[in-house]
Amino acid sequence: MQHEGPHPSVPATLAPLRNQVFRSIWIPTQISSLGWLVQTVAISWLMVTISASDLMVALVQAASTLPAFFLSIFAGAIADSFSRRGVMFAGQCLIALASITLTISVGVGFVHPWLILGLGFVAGCGFALNDPAWHASVGDILDKRDIPAAVTLMSVGYNIVRSIGPALGGVILAFFGPLAAVALAALSDLAPPIAIWRTKWQVRSSPLPRERMATAIHDGVRFTALSSEIRAAIARAALFGMASISILALLPLVVRDQLASGPIVYGVLLAGFGMGAFVAGMSNGFLRRTVSQNSLMAFASIACAACCISLALTSSVGVAAIFMAIGGAGWLITWTGTDVWVQLASPRWVAGRTLSIYYALTYGGIAAGSWIWGAVAQNYSLTWALLRAAGALLLVAAVGIVLPVRPWEESDQESSDFRAPELALDLKPRSGPIVARVDYSISEKDIDAFLARMRAKRHAFNRAGARNWTLQRNLHTPSLWTETFRTPTWMDFLRLHHRLTLADKEVDQHLFALHAGDHPPRTVLSIERTTDAARTRAQPFTIFSRRPNDFGQTTGFLSS
Repeated sequence: MQHEGPHPSVPATLAPLRNQVFRSIWIPTQISSLGWLVQTVAISWLMVTISASDLMVALVQAASTLPAFFLSIFAGAIADSFSRRGVMFAGQCLIALASITLTISVGVGFVHPWLILGLGFVAGCGFALNDPAWHASVGDILDKRDIPAAVTLMSVGYNIVRSIGPALGGVILAFFGPLAAVALAALSDLAPPIAIWRTKWQVRSSPLPRERMATAIHDGVRFTALSSEIRAAIARAALFGMASISILALLPLVVRDQLASGPIVYGVLLAGFGMGAFVAGMSNGFLRRTVSQNSLMAFASIACAACCISLALTSSVGVAAIFMAIGGAGWLITWTGTDVWVQLASPRWVAGRTLSIYYALTYGGIAAGSWIWGAVAQNYSLTWALLRAAGALLLVAAVGIVLPVRPWEESDQESSDFRAPELALDLKPRSGPIVARVDYSISEKDIDAFLARMRAKRHAFNRAGARNWTLQRNLHTPSLWTETFRTPTWMDFLRLHHRLTLADKEVDQHLFALHAGDHPPRTVLSIERTTDAARTRAQPFTIFSRRPNDFGQTTGFLSS
């Protein structure tokens, strides 16, 4: 992680740009985004001209987002298991390949609706690889305190080019044709892989062997499923994406049918959307300080609903542009809020996987929404579809009552250092199951505080991979409490303790403070054996560890 000292003259949102590594990746990413937006205008309008199906037009948005639903979880496991820089490079190369192929196809005059969707799908696969690795790398490159500003800056940067790219795309499309637009995109898509190839950053490596892919995916899904904060963020983001994508998915139809205009107006409206997002992004720090995050995200959904209603009812380009800016502001506030929410709730060891699951389900919601609103517009009417989307966005705003956003916390999610105990038994990585037992002596007056800390410890250990966690009270000596948990193998046990964060370790310190015994809590390790298993002569029945370890100042034993 590279950090440079604070600079009072730099606005908070721009502070991450002081970091040379972040800046080296961020700037080429904006160049690529500019080309992508120019290409999106070109292929969306091209689809309108070569296809009479409203559904095919709406599926242009779905084609590039659907791969994230299928591939992001796999890509997140790759990002956590391999070099995130290498994963980013592979994803960006795939995006560039799709753009170059599209340029060649348009150049030779072979353009078909399914070809456009197919190449959009290939580019989407590149985004599915790149996005989790890039967003997870932010925590590797920058200090934790800079993550909210970095996430906001990434969204603001995209929306700066969003305010320029669509208008530029409309002008290029109107005066030079689609070939010039897609060629510019192909050229700009070469910038990120070149930058990634030339830039390196330090990442804290794990001393343990790499996990199998199936295990990595399982552990990532398990952690996400047990994290209430991340579950709430994903649910709200998926619902918002499903409803709000109606604005972008149906905009070409609004321009063609509602406003009776062409590609320049389409580009102008997209520019208004981007400008609104840009203004909201630059004001995001101020808004977070003055309005609660939960209220801010509810207002953002209402803003997008107002945008849908306006597009459904107006025939004025000026009115539509104003409300597109309002919708763009709501769009950025929501996505920035949920992205930071997931980032700060994720330890570094699993950040790529939690972000990939977040992207998979939110992009799945966006892809489903594109199809739903396109089908509704085709089978009923464009106005009917936009008004129903507005109603859905108002319901999303109300969801905040059930799934409230918690304030962004500054708890330390860095993995703590762990020293494995020395054992007399020579265990193999796959030896197990391993059983851990910790005894506590708790006075009656401290039981409520003890149980509260134990709930936090159970949550932390279960997310990190503990199985069958239990807490027992001795019926003969009521002050004696015993915590037990299992891991399938010795390697899983080591991974569990390497995954515990400094914040998780603080829970143990509080528990030790409540312990009333003369000696620190005693931890005992055992390995399960069935009576049917053949015993080798090299394995004695009971063997003791000889030195203190990271479970407290205690020894453990292994029995076989």
